[in-house]
Amino acid sequence: MLPVEPLLNERWAEIDLPGFLGRNSREIREPEIFDCARTLRQRHERVGVAGFCYGGWAAFRLGAKEHQPSLVDCITVGHPSLLTKKDIDEVAVPVQILAPEHDPVYTHELKAYTFQTVLGLGVPFDYQHYPGVEHACFTRGDSNKAGEREAMARGKNAAVSWFRQFLDG
Repeated sequence: MLPVEPLLNERWAEIDLPGFLGRNSREIREPEIFDCARTLRQRHERVGVAGFCYGGWAAFRLGAKEHQPSLVDCITVGHPSLLTKKDIDEVAVPVQILAPEHDPVYTHELKAYTFQTVLGLGVPFDYQHYPGVEHACFTRGDSNKAGEREAMARGKNAAVSWFRQFLDG
Protein backbone atom coordinates (compact mmCIF):
# COMPACT_ATOMS: atom_id res chain seq x y z
CA MET A 1 0.00 0.00 0.00
CA LEU A 2 1.21 3.50 -0.78
CA PRO A 3 1.30 6.19 1.92
CA VAL A 4 -1.62 8.57 1.46
CA GLU A 5 -0.16 11.80 2.82
CA PRO A 6 2.86 11.99 0.47
CA LEU A 7 0.57 11.09 -2.45
CA LEU A 8 -1.89 13.85 -1.62
CA ASN A 9 0.93 16.37 -1.30
CA GLU A 10 2.80 15.15 -4.39
CA ARG A 11 5.99 14.31 -2.50
CA TRP A 12 6.99 11.67 -5.03
CA ALA A 13 10.51 11.15 -3.64
CA GLU A 14 8.96 9.62 -0.49
CA ILE A 15 6.99 7.04 -2.44
CA ASP A 16 8.33 3.66 -3.55
CA LEU A 17 6.28 3.56 -6.73
CA PRO A 18 8.50 0.98 -8.50
CA GLY A 19 8.17 -1.32 -5.48
CA PHE A 20 4.39 -0.87 -5.40
CA LEU A 21 4.11 -1.62 -9.12
CA GLY A 22 6.30 -4.69 -8.72
CA ARG A 23 4.24 -6.04 -5.83
CA ASN A 24 0.99 -5.26 -7.66
CA SER A 25 1.80 -6.08 -11.28
CA ARG A 26 -0.83 -7.28 -13.72
CA GLU A 27 0.63 -10.77 -13.55
CA ILE A 28 0.11 -10.84 -9.79
CA ARG A 29 -3.18 -8.97 -9.40
CA GLU A 30 -5.14 -9.85 -12.54
CA PRO A 31 -5.97 -13.44 -11.51
CA GLU A 32 -7.14 -12.20 -8.10
CA ILE A 33 -9.27 -9.47 -9.69
CA PHE A 34 -10.85 -11.93 -12.13
CA ASP A 35 -11.60 -14.40 -9.31
CA CYS A 36 -13.24 -11.67 -7.26
CA ALA A 37 -15.38 -10.61 -10.22
CA ARG A 38 -16.42 -14.23 -10.88
CA THR A 39 -17.54 -14.54 -7.26
CA LEU A 40 -19.49 -11.28 -7.48
CA ARG A 41 -21.08 -12.43 -10.75
CA GLN A 42 -22.25 -15.66 -9.10
CA ARG A 43 -23.87 -13.69 -6.26
CA HIS A 44 -25.31 -10.71 -8.12
CA GLU A 45 -27.36 -10.31 -11.26
CA ARG A 46 -25.50 -7.16 -12.28
CA VAL A 47 -21.92 -6.09 -11.63
CA GLY A 48 -20.22 -2.80 -12.45
CA VAL A 49 -16.67 -1.69 -11.81
CA ALA A 50 -15.07 1.70 -11.16
CA GLY A 51 -11.34 1.96 -11.68
CA PHE A 52 -9.46 5.09 -10.74
CA CYS A 53 -5.77 5.53 -11.50
CA TYR A 54 -4.15 2.10 -11.09
CA GLY A 55 -7.60 0.48 -11.18
CA GLY A 56 -8.22 1.79 -14.71
CA TRP A 57 -6.39 -1.00 -16.49
CA ALA A 58 -8.11 -3.57 -14.26
CA ALA A 59 -11.57 -2.21 -15.07
CA PHE A 60 -10.87 -2.52 -18.79
CA ARG A 61 -9.56 -6.06 -18.31
CA LEU A 62 -12.71 -7.02 -16.39
CA GLY A 63 -14.78 -5.73 -19.30
CA ALA A 64 -12.75 -7.56 -21.96
CA LYS A 65 -14.40 -9.64 -24.67
CA GLU A 66 -12.40 -12.72 -23.60
CA HIS A 67 -14.75 -13.23 -20.65
CA GLN A 68 -17.70 -15.34 -21.71
CA PRO A 69 -19.99 -14.87 -19.96
CA SER A 70 -19.08 -11.30 -19.16
CA LEU A 71 -17.56 -10.66 -15.71
CA VAL A 72 -19.07 -7.15 -15.48
CA ASP A 73 -21.92 -5.25 -17.11
CA CYS A 74 -20.22 -1.86 -17.39
CA ILE A 75 -17.10 0.05 -16.39
CA THR A 76 -16.24 3.60 -15.44
CA VAL A 77 -12.64 4.76 -15.19
CA GLY A 78 -11.06 8.01 -14.06
CA HIS A 79 -7.52 9.09 -14.93
CA PRO A 80 -6.53 5.49 -15.74
CA SER A 81 -2.91 4.44 -15.28
CA LEU A 82 -1.06 1.64 -17.05
CA LEU A 83 -3.87 1.34 -19.60
CA THR A 84 -2.69 -0.14 -22.91
CA LYS A 85 -4.06 0.08 -26.42
CA LYS A 86 -4.72 -3.68 -26.24
CA ASP A 87 -6.88 -3.13 -23.12
CA ILE A 88 -8.88 -0.55 -25.04
CA ASP A 89 -9.16 -2.69 -28.18
CA GLU A 90 -10.65 -5.60 -26.24
CA VAL A 91 -13.31 -3.90 -24.11
CA ALA A 92 -16.78 -5.32 -24.75
CA VAL A 93 -19.04 -3.65 -22.16
CA PRO A 94 -20.35 -0.08 -21.82
CA VAL A 95 -17.45 2.28 -21.05
CA GLN A 96 -17.37 5.61 -19.26
CA ILE A 97 -14.15 7.64 -19.19
CA LEU A 98 -13.59 10.53 -16.77
CA ALA A 99 -10.57 12.35 -18.20
CA PRO A 100 -8.79 15.30 -16.61
CA GLU A 101 -7.28 17.78 -19.05
CA HIS A 102 -3.78 17.52 -17.61
CA ASP A 103 -2.63 13.94 -17.25
CA PRO A 104 0.91 12.76 -18.00
CA VAL A 105 -0.24 9.15 -17.58
CA TYR A 106 -3.48 9.12 -19.58
CA THR A 107 -1.91 11.12 -22.39
CA HIS A 108 -3.59 13.08 -25.17
CA GLU A 109 -2.53 10.31 -27.56
CA LEU A 110 -4.11 7.60 -25.42
CA LYS A 111 -7.25 9.70 -24.90
CA ALA A 112 -7.62 10.10 -28.66
CA TYR A 113 -6.97 6.38 -29.19
CA THR A 114 -9.60 5.50 -26.58
CA PHE A 115 -12.15 7.80 -28.15
CA GLN A 116 -11.59 6.59 -31.71
CA THR A 117 -11.39 2.91 -30.79
CA VAL A 118 -14.31 2.59 -28.38
CA LEU A 119 -16.60 4.45 -30.79
CA GLY A 120 -16.01 1.62 -33.27
CA LEU A 121 -16.61 -1.23 -30.83
CA GLY A 122 -20.39 -1.01 -30.75
CA VAL A 123 -20.66 -0.52 -27.00
CA PRO A 124 -22.26 2.43 -25.21
CA PHE A 125 -19.58 5.04 -24.56
CA ASP A 126 -19.46 8.17 -22.41
CA TYR A 127 -16.31 10.29 -22.53
CA GLN A 128 -16.20 13.20 -20.11
CA HIS A 129 -13.51 15.85 -20.31
CA TYR A 130 -12.62 17.80 -17.16
CA PRO A 131 -10.84 21.03 -18.13
CA GLY A 132 -8.28 22.64 -15.89
CA VAL A 133 -7.69 19.66 -13.58
CA GLU A 134 -4.98 17.03 -13.41
CA HIS A 135 -4.41 13.33 -12.81
CA ALA A 136 -5.85 12.14 -9.47
CA CYS A 137 -8.45 14.90 -9.26
CA PHE A 138 -11.30 12.39 -8.85
CA THR A 139 -9.77 10.68 -5.83
CA ARG A 140 -7.94 13.56 -4.22
CA GLY A 141 -10.57 16.34 -4.44
CA ASP A 142 -8.21 18.97 -3.05
CA SER A 143 -10.19 22.17 -2.41
CA ASN A 144 -6.91 24.12 -2.57
CA LYS A 145 -6.52 23.24 -6.26
CA ALA A 146 -8.74 25.25 -8.58
CA GLY A 147 -11.69 23.20 -9.81
CA GLU A 148 -10.55 19.93 -8.27
CA ARG A 149 -13.28 19.57 -5.63
CA GLU A 150 -15.89 20.37 -8.30
CA ALA A 151 -14.37 17.83 -10.71
CA MET A 152 -14.49 15.16 -8.01
CA ALA A 153 -18.17 15.88 -7.32
CA ARG A 154 -19.00 15.97 -11.03
CA GLY A 155 -17.10 12.71 -11.59
CA LYS A 156 -18.92 11.02 -8.70
CA ASN A 157 -22.27 12.12 -10.10
CA ALA A 158 -21.34 10.91 -13.58
CA ALA A 159 -20.26 7.49 -12.29
CA VAL A 160 -23.42 7.07 -10.20
CA SER A 161 -25.57 7.99 -13.20
CA TRP A 162 -23.63 5.54 -15.41
CA PHE A 163 -24.13 2.71 -12.94
CA ARG A 164 -27.83 3.51 -12.54
CA GLN A 165 -28.23 3.37 -16.31
CA PHE A 166 -26.58 -0.04 -16.70
CA LEU A 167 -27.07 -1.74 -13.34
CA ASP A 168 -30.57 -0.84 -12.16
CA GLY A 169 -32.71 -3.73 -13.14
